[in-house]
Amino acid sequence: MRDRVVIKWGGGLITDKTTLCTPALDVIEQLAMAVKHCIDSGIDVILVHGAGSYGHLRAKHWRLNEGRTSDSILPDGECSTQEEAVICVREDMLALNQHVCSALKAFGIQTSIHPPHRWASGTGAEFLGDLQRFEVDAECVAVTFGDVVDVEGKEGFGILSGDDLVYRLATEVPRVKRLVFAIGGVDGLLRVPPEEATEEDLIEEWSSNVAFEGTHHSDIDVTGGIGLKAARGAQAAAHGIEVLMVNGGYSGRVYRACMGYKVRGTRVVD
Repeated sequence: MRDRVVIKWGGGLITDKTTLCTPALDVIEQLAMAVKHCIDSGIDVILVHGAGSYGHLRAKHWRLNEGRTSDSILPDGECSTQEEAVICVREDMLALNQHVCSALKAFGIQTSIHPPHRWASGTGAEFLGDLQRFEVDAECVAVTFGDVVDVEGKEGFGILSGDDLVYRLATEVPRVKRLVFAIGGVDGLLRVPPEEATEEDLIEEWSSNVAFEGTHHSDIDVTGGIGLKAARGAQAAAHGIEVLMVNGGYSGRVYRACMGYKVRGTRVVD
């Protein structure tokens, strides 16, 4: 039986996170080529992508990660209520997903798309939803992404992070051997802030008792940033999954990480 790999394309990698709904099409194309190489090398792929400028900016303005609020929020030009913003973000995420799937299709890859707002509820690692849908046929890539999902109770809705999705997928879908985070702008977890880092500051093996520095754009990001990736990666590693973080700007590194080859990046261990 073919092994599986779960790949997370970071939203900051595949979009310009500072400009609303702006895809990085060249990056997406190169990453799609890496997926094709994985499939041709006998590895099945489950792909999860982040939101970047397709989700975080509007979600941050409307405080969708907090759930329903009675506080007054200024209209943003397209939406005048949180409920309208939920619809807009879901539509935006489907648009970004279309860019992703179009790039995969250009390499002859079939996709099975699973928008979380249609099958999942709740936020965090304990979200509810049937993950059996990701056991698709060989050489077909199951694709999902961070999304606004329904939440029980007064909150009504919330943000389900792609990092929570990859943890559950890596540990609950059969035959998953490794989890690869393709992140933007850095080679992995660093000992010092990214703007100060040299090549020697890369943490090649990280566990939860090792300190690291990362950039979390709290003015934009409505999920946990690099810290959540590290935490969920460590949880997956505790289940025996190989977990790596690599610079997604180098698609060859992403491919080699997926194949289990030695590559520049951070190996996350329990």
